[in-house]
Amino acid sequence: MPGRRTHRTRGIVLDHVKLGEQDLIVTLLAADGTQARAVAKGARKPGGRLAARVELFSETDFLLASGRSLGIVSEATLVDAHGRLRGDLERVSAASAACEVARLTSFEDAEDPFVYPLLSRALKAFEEAADQAHLDLAVAAYVFKVLAHGGWRPELARCIACGDPSPMWFSAAAGGALCESCARDVPGAEPIAPSQLAWVRALIGSTFDRLLAADVTPESALWLAGCAHTWAATHLDARLRAFEFMLAL
Repeated sequence: MPGRRTHRTRGIVLDHVKLGEQDLIVTLLAADGTQARAVAKGARKPGGRLAARVELFSETDFLLASGRSLGIVSEATLVDAHGRLRGDLERVSAASAACEVARLTSFEDAEDPFVYPLLSRALKAFEEAADQAHLDLAVAAYVFKVLAHGGWRPELARCIACGDPSPMWFSAAAGGALCESCARDVPGAEPIAPSQLAWVRALIGSTFDRLLAADVTPESALWLAGCAHTWAATHLDARLRAFEFMLAL
């Protein structure tokens, strides 16, 4: 675009909203970890050249031109459409929940090279998951990984209040595991088994490849997804509607 500064970036499309009759405002997680918003002109026009390149969850190379308040998509080249997510309600819901959290854990002018590859790998994991249990496990892993990286890592090895090495309760509001005595003073604290603590620890420390190959029951995976939702909603201080929808399926 003549007279406008431009820059190139790869981005994952986290969200978009309608603008006018044919345009979209897209929210991107850029490769450097910053969040950006840009206008994709004609993206809602049937057969428009940008339509398929700014679909939700797509990874795209963008040429962005500076605008008055938002960038403008000048060029876009699709890198990975994550096509196996399309047409599958459970996979779309998982990706929507992850992108919702990604939107709340990335910021304009705050570079973080960790968050883009993490989300990219999570989206591939949602495509690769063999069943609903492993899909739930992958979502929970993404959420705990990105929040732990951002400073919200749960204390799992000992009671967060007194240091007791054998915690049997858990509270997102308190910041992690609690012993029975300390849990009495924490509203909403719930009992947690050693195996469940081990699973949360694995979500943070294990690769997606290992988690996708892990032996997990549907009940355990659903509990972990619910735990991840509570952890994220508490520490991001937000209602996570896409995550709630995923859990309600």
